Amino acid sequence: MSERALLRRIRVWLIVFIVCLVLSGLTAFPLVHELHWLEDLLNSLGTGGRFPALMEWIERVRAGLDATDAKYPFVLYGTDWLAFAHLVIAVAFYGPYRDPVRNIWVVEFGMIACAGIIPLALICGPIRGIPVWWSVVDISFGVFGVIPLYVLRRKIKQLEALTGQAAGPEPAAVAAWFRPGSCGPPRRTGPPGSSAVG
Repeated sequence: MSERALLRRIRVWLIVFIVCLVLSGLTAFPLVHELHWLEDLLNSLGTGGRFPALMEWIERVRAGLDATDAKYPFVLYGTDWLAFAHLVIAVAFYGPYRDPVRNIWVVEFGMIACAGIIPLALICGPIRGIPVWWSVVDISFGVFGVIPLYVLRRKIKQLEALTGQAAGPEPAAVAAWFRPGSCGPPRRTGPPGSSAVG
């Protein structure tokens, strides 16, 4: 596969992932209305008779959100920040879109985040009274989320091999961050336009 074709595929995968993140974020804003729509939809499909546990849980969550929205709407401000976090993370993936090899760390960060969903769901789910089967649904987001990221990482590694471009920042610049007495990014000591760092 040519370098240009591989780069195009990487960017298509990134666009799909970014769109999914944005949609996840945007749908976290109107939670109260969404639960009403979901409950109405499930009722119209007769889901209550086939999946009573699901219907009972949706009704309970909807009632809880209604009560919270009526008496303590500021609590839902937390879910607004959750939505915002999704949008911010989506913006971070513009880095790999521009330069996949140099910014592969963003994809790896996403894979770590997906893995972190599993312990979060298993630990916090029971504490918050979340049904086990719903925790499995939450975990599935991490499992399915890591798949496109894994594919992306493999393709970026292929692109790196094709181009010979090194991943991440220059080693000298990274080392400068960790030198004893360093309190910031490396300072340039050469003339303007040079690559010398001090």
